[in-house]
Amino acid sequence: MKFNVKLNAKRNMMFGISNKIILMVLPFIVKSIINNYLGSEYLGLNSLFTSILQVLLLSEMGLSSALVYHMYKPIAENDQSKINALLKLYRLAYYIIGIIILAVGLSIIPLMPYLIKGSYPTDINIILVYIIQLINTSISYFLFGYKQSLLLAYQREDINSIINLVVQLGLQISQVLLLIFTKNYYFYIICLPVATILNNLWIAVATKKMFPDARCEGKLEPATLSNIKKLVAGTFIQRACSTTRNSLDSICISSFIGLTLTGIYNNYYLILSGLTAIIHIVSTSLSGGIGNHVAIKTVDENFSELKRLDFLYMAIAGWATTCLLCLYQPFMTMWMGKKMLLPISSVIILCIYFYVLKIGDMKLLYTTANGLWWKMKYRSIGETICNVVLNISLGLLFGINGIVLATIISLLTCNFIWAAQILFSNYFGMSKLKQYYLYHIKYAVFTVTACVIAYMLCTLIHIDYMLLTIIVRGLVCTTVFAGCFFIVNFKNQLFYDSLKMIRK
Repeated sequence: MKFNVKLNAKRNMMFGISNKIILMVLPFIVKSIINNYLGSEYLGLNSLFTSILQVLLLSEMGLSSALVYHMYKPIAENDQSKINALLKLYRLAYYIIGIIILAVGLSIIPLMPYLIKGSYPTDINIILVYIIQLINTSISYFLFGYKQSLLLAYQREDINSIINLVVQLGLQISQVLLLIFTKNYYFYIICLPVATILNNLWIAVATKKMFPDARCEGKLEPATLSNIKKLVAGTFIQRACSTTRNSLDSICISSFIGLTLTGIYNNYYLILSGLTAIIHIVSTSLSGGIGNHVAIKTVDENFSELKRLDFLYMAIAGWATTCLLCLYQPFMTMWMGKKMLLPISSVIILCIYFYVLKIGDMKLLYTTANGLWWKMKYRSIGETICNVVLNISLGLLFGINGIVLATIISLLTCNFIWAAQILFSNYFGMSKLKQYYLYHIKYAVFTVTACVIAYMLCTLIHIDYMLLTIIVRGLVCTTVFAGCFFIVNFKNQLFYDSLKMIRK
């Protein structure tokens, strides 16, 4: 089957980016309402349950990617019987996953007192709130959740983005109004499963209309099932590692320190993750081209391209890190008030966390293009184990700073150093690895220097209006970073090669 790839790509990008931006802004409003009308402990409770349920969702990770991947060929060949057989497998797997999530989620209930340290909201039943959120998480697997695979495989993610955007807008507007007029957290929570049901039913109707021949029937060949199992395992391990990072941090903060600080931490993390998502658009847009270059260009040519891409990408990440350091506290003061601030030491560690998250992004694109997921399995398992052990040990010793520091250490050792060794030993060659490490050390030193200069200048700015403070500090950060960047790199050939790349 043929479909317009360019047209679909444009639609997907337009609605996908709109969906992402709007749904990034709304949580700021909802969190503000919860904090003002109910209190910070409710923010922490919400963050804790979200983190627990994200860990439970690991049971699905890898399955959707594997099945969508196996749909591409039968769609191209118009093999409806195989598409239907894949849908049947997908539906069965989703039913099983839904049951697993419910069972494991219910088994966690006796552990709930150990996951919350200190006080918690006493005017609600936290077990009931958790069960409602658990039902919201699992209900999608029983109610046509598998049909989203058709939209992904046929390159019509724009339909999913539109439906999700409309439903989420309705959900969060309803939640805000209910909180303002009733101040009742139960009404806020009960909206979640209602929205999930509406979202899935809408997708079911849309896919039925778009793909009338798609039905759950037939049987797959043993070879196809074997390939799906291996792809699921490799993808699961990788995604489990990345998903558990923040979830484990939030759970540990709640267990060791309390709900209030969990809520405050997640306010900061919301900004960090939003910035990460925006910058991620850059790496995502490059993935197709890199895959093509790996196939048709030499290893040396691709390593030269990696250096140019890293040069540009780390410049963006360095500028963003500088802005985070200088703008975090003024923005949090304007948004949540001075009582909801973390100390500056925590802000510095969070900025380091953000930068360390970004240093491996370009490398990851070449890992994907070379199909090295399965070779990365032990690295991912090692990072998760390292993160858990260090989260507990450093969290007990140093509190929230220790927990974030634990994640930074596991990211540096496993996600950057170990992962780079695997990629270079299997593709670029170990002789180039030292050069890769050295230029990243250079970028890190430059970013730290720019951050220090910008922060020292920003501390001299004293303006009564917080919004104006944020604007002026933002201009200072941009000017300082751009000036330092040009002074350091105006004789660097990578600088001019990167400018040519941007113009193209």
